[in-house]
Amino acid sequence: MNRTCRFLSREAADTKTNGGATGRLVGRSDTARSILRHTSRTLSRHLSGVALLALAACSSGGTSEPGGLAGSDTTASAPNVGLLLPLTGANGVLGNEMLAAAKLALSKQTGTLPLPKLDVHDTAGAGGATEAMQAAITSRDGIVLGPLTNVDTASIGPMAVRAGIPVIAFTSDLAQARPGVWVFGITPQQQVSRLVDAAKMEGRHHFAAFLPDTPLGHAMGDALVRACREASLADPQVVYHVGTPEAIRSGLATLSAYDTRVATASGQSTGPAQDLPDDLEAALSSASKASGTADAQSPGDPKASPSAQTSAATSSDASPPTLSAPPFDALLLADTGLSLKNVLDALKANQVRTSDVRLMGPGLWGAFAGKLGSVAGAWYAAPDPAARTLFVQQFSIQNHRVPKPLADLSYDAGSLANSVYSATGGKGYPVDLLTQPQGFSGVDGAFTLTGNGQTLRKLGIFEIQPGGGSRILPAPKSVAPVPGAS
Repeated sequence: MNRTCRFLSREAADTKTNGGATGRLVGRSDTARSILRHTSRTLSRHLSGVALLALAACSSGGTSEPGGLAGSDTTASAPNVGLLLPLTGANGVLGNEMLAAAKLALSKQTGTLPLPKLDVHDTAGAGGATEAMQAAITSRDGIVLGPLTNVDTASIGPMAVRAGIPVIAFTSDLAQARPGVWVFGITPQQQVSRLVDAAKMEGRHHFAAFLPDTPLGHAMGDALVRACREASLADPQVVYHVGTPEAIRSGLATLSAYDTRVATASGQSTGPAQDLPDDLEAALSSASKASGTADAQSPGDPKASPSAQTSAATSSDASPPTLSAPPFDALLLADTGLSLKNVLDALKANQVRTSDVRLMGPGLWGAFAGKLGSVAGAWYAAPDPAARTLFVQQFSIQNHRVPKPLADLSYDAGSLANSVYSATGGKGYPVDLLTQPQGFSGVDGAFTLTGNGQTLRKLGIFEIQPGGGSRILPAPKSVAPVPGAS
């Protein structure tokens, strides 16, 4: 329902009131007053019917975008900004942190208009996110920022679309994207696509992934397959693992073709015996039998030759041979914590060296990059922290603490709402302004909302070095379009 429809409704109501006023003012006789009252009631009923028909026409489609959102006109709702966050419960601390950031963004005057009102709804309260969204609809909020999780976004998305209220959700689960519901978190797809582009520029062409068997791991793996295809590279090898050290070492041995590389380094043939010439096969068989007889003698047996004893000791104490590079030159990881330590140990055991392979990981690594010295040289994609310096200063002054990284999302979403509110003269949040091609600037870098609910972002490439993560490639100057994202 757009602003024109609301105007028609108010006009009908005003006409009804004015008709009644006319009936009271004109004429002095009872007959005249009776006639005028009858005329007023009749006119009022007709005009009310016209207004209802107009409203029904607007509700059924009209000039709306898919999903009921207004296109070039403003939305039917009031200019209030709804905010859906967990303000109590397990995520209450984070929710209140993000609330403080949104308040800061919406407190900035962008013109002469009064500031939009922030209408806050607790998704951890009774009824959860669904009840919070219903409260936003009842309050006629013009746009909703949040909720925080993919589960909450899935529950409120259809409600918001039916109500024609745009949603800027803080989840990074791209499965929740749809027209009118934007996934605003930094997604695995955004990170992996940037990493593949940078690694390809470096000359890497054979990609693989060793990932935890978790939703994040599968999202990273799917993103790698897609990114390689979009970059015209061969499909990557992708292996998922459970968390035990044994499973990790075994899985990485398979992915890195460890046995084949050992056989090659030892000069052993991996082909079947029937491929050997008959005379050579017989000679090898005889040598094997002789070796078996010698090995059967006890090491302490005086009949055993000194050279045989020395050979046995040497073979048991010998280090594994230096192996060739694995069949990939770029490896994507996604583990953190103890699982990451187990993965790094397995990389060493399977001789996957950073001199041969570019290791890549999630942006989560940036939070503890200073502790990842054992994986120095690995890359991750993330926003440039320098872009959030001013926000951190302002937030710290107002709240006496440094904001958590996720507070960046609610600040940028609040700034986006404030910008569009100002551009429309305080009348709403139309889709064509939310999805303007030039995008918006934020503390997490420039971003653009697309028509199908995705958010395009510019990310830099960071390398893990002894002092922590260091930016080695800035974010691209333009946001690369995603196929099908328009």
